[in-house]
Amino acid sequence: AEADIVVDLGDSVGSGTWWRGAATLAALARDTFDEAFGRLYRPDDLAAFYAEWKTPEAFARWIADPRVGILVACDGDWPIGYAMTGQDIKLDYDPAPRTALELKQLYIRASHHGAGVAQVFMDWVIAQARSAEADEIVLSVYSENPRGIAFYHKHGFAKAADTTFVVGTQVDAEYLFVKPLSSD
Repeated sequence: AEADIVVDLGDSVGSGTWWRGAATLAALARDTFDEAFGRLYRPDDLAAFYAEWKTPEAFARWIADPRVGILVACDGDWPIGYAMTGQDIKLDYDPAPRTALELKQLYIRASHHGAGVAQVFMDWVIAQARSAEADEIVLSVYSENPRGIAFYHKHGFAKAADTTFVVGTQVDAEYLFVKPLSSD
């Protein structure tokens, strides 16, 4: 069965449910990152990374930020993945004079790989970029993630540069990918 999609957690800010949303999203972020990449890191590096980037407080800030978009996929009531975009480019990339939207995170539980959720997320990311009138979408992907690299290539992204991603004290090689958006 296909997963239900719950649209943009930003819509729930101010309704009294934002904190539950942030806590749920932080737990999902930790679970999916750990499932995908946790084996690559020492426990203290992973704990430091989670304490900085995968907390309810961090997600509450992102949910409240109008420059950030978040889409969560659920299977019934169980969150199975999320995508997050931002108009504030944090990667080592300057699109000027063009404008860009950053795909900051896209994670899906392995139990739901191949269910079409990633395609829904990518369609949403492209729609977010068009809505923001961005000329391109930028992201970084782990250099040893062939599934992710193939997915992004399939959707028109190309490697623009080498970059890095830090988890605790570990520095990983990543690729910076860019997808130009046509004006059609």
